Amino acid sequence: GCDSSQNLTSQKATDAVNNIFQSLRDIARARMHMKQFNSIHNPGSNTHQASGSFPASYKPLLKQVVEEICNPDRLDPVDIEHMSSGLTDLLKTGFSMFMKVNRPHPGDNPLLIIFMVGGVSVSEVKMVKDLVATRKPGTQVIVLSSALLTPHSAVEMLFAPDRLQPDTDI
Repeated sequence: GCDSSQNLTSQKATDAVNNIFQSLRDIARARMHMKQFNSIHNPGSNTHQASGSFPASYKPLLKQVVEEICNPDRLDPVDIEHMSSGLTDLLKTGFSMFMKVNRPHPGDNPLLIIFMVGGVSVSEVKMVKDLVATRKPGTQVIVLSSALLTPHSAVEMLFAPDRLQPDTDI
């Protein structure tokens, strides 16, 4: 709402900052229903002991998901759901109500396909490649996305007023 610095008022600046924080709250609210992947912020520790203190940190959502898929402890993932694909899987799912049947773990497959809606950066693709290579060697990973993000395009998408509207200029 401001085309030049001469037209910038305190109210316009306040409105812009409020819109930025509202966008960030909306993004956080999109993951509120998740139990495991609901935050990318680790608040750290306030204690000042040398052994137990750690600073606040950022852990990307994609990294959390890939670490869970490649987790060697083989626990049932909480926020990742297996979708039955055939009649055999459907029957197993139906019988699981009466018997103890373990759902397939995403890490059981030799091929992992990840599709990121909204975009993925080159550094995120490298992070996925490195994580899978160290935690699940022999697994092939294909990372697909709706866009290849640059720092500029990521910020632009984050603060665009119509970021949830599809691009109709195709």
